[in-house]
Amino acid sequence: MSDDELLDIGEDKSLLLVDDDEPFLRRLSRAMEKRGFETETAESVAAGKASVASRPPAYAVVDLRLEDGNGLDVVEAIRERRPEARIVVLTGYGAIATAVAAVKVGATDYLSKPADADDIVKALLANGDELPLPPDNPMSADRVRWEHIQRVYELCDRNVSETARRLNMHRRTLQRILAKRSPK
Repeated sequence: MSDDELLDIGEDKSLLLVDDDEPFLRRLSRAMEKRGFETETAESVAAGKASVASRPPAYAVVDLRLEDGNGLDVVEAIRERRPEARIVVLTGYGAIATAVAAVKVGATDYLSKPADADDIVKALLANGDELPLPPDNPMSADRVRWEHIQRVYELCDRNVSETARRLNMHRRTLQRILAKRSPK
């Protein structure tokens, strides 16, 4: 990210980061501060809404699924208090339906995890009239598949048989996939 791009942030550099993954939240906060933003963090829908009520941000990055609810509730709260805010919804559960729902309630863009800080900044600062550039290092198809399998596995409480059933996959095939390292 060049210094010229940092100038595009504007005078109000307030950025609200809402995610229940605390280590990710800390890393992203540091990365965004290095890029010129003034960050505030929240780990829940309630904390995000409280932050919006006290100081509506110019920018926001909100995780879709939080322990106490849906991140879209925070997006709606931001839109009510600050309609011109630029909001990016992040999620590990990328699906067309959730992307459409995020945009309908006011998100500027929607990114699947893992998204790096540069991708997030590009999405936050993108001009609405032009398409954003494709990511510099997109995930491989094998990595996307692996991420999806891991997500379903976690949602099934690490039950291999249930995960295999939901993925319409043989249990032994799933066990072999789970035993391997993640692809690049």
